[in-house]
Amino acid sequence: MPRFGTVLFDLDGTVVDTRELIRQSHRHAVTSVLGRDMPDDELLANVGRPLFEQMAAFDADRAQDLLEAQRAWNHAHTAELIRPYPGVGEMLAGLKAAGCHTGVVTSKSGPTVQMAFDALPEVAEHIDVLVAVEDTPVHKPGPDPVLLALDRLAAEAADACYVGDAPFDVAAGRAAGVTTVGVTWGFFPRDAVADADVVIDEVAALEAYLMGAA
Repeated sequence: MPRFGTVLFDLDGTVVDTRELIRQSHRHAVTSVLGRDMPDDELLANVGRPLFEQMAAFDADRAQDLLEAQRAWNHAHTAELIRPYPGVGEMLAGLKAAGCHTGVVTSKSGPTVQMAFDALPEVAEHIDVLVAVEDTPVHKPGPDPVLLALDRLAAEAADACYVGDAPFDVAAGRAAGVTTVGVTWGFFPRDAVADADVVIDEVAALEAYLMGAA
């Protein structure tokens, strides 16, 4: 039997591999708008938060210009650079076959998520609900997006978990009262998700945990 009736996932760095896409999109924005470069750790430090907040961390006064540059480049190159994580589609299919509800809770905009889903239908077809950045006034690390997903699925926090690769995911899930699962194949190192209830290093191990086999 599955460990949870409802399994919610972050998107970037958790369900889909957008590391190169986002790295290059952020670098394009910073170089084209600000005329300078940044090391990867600075470029990616806030991935998982709303894009405007990420851009404001680079330059608060030019945040909107940065966002527009980032988004235009990102959308133009999504199909080229986005990748599935091996085994994730099969894991999602297995969860659905076992009777689990699944959802994606992300700080991306809905149209940007749809582009990812269009590129990777093997992921999209197994997702029951999407909560995107425009769906709540408060974003991760606040609990509101996770709580909205639970509400849309008529699910209880005690029977749900939230899986993500970022400290913002862990904080949001904890604040919402669900079990938190940190994964280490995304944007952040293991210690960034060390506060999660469970930390998992491989997709196969995540599947085993969610299916109650480990």
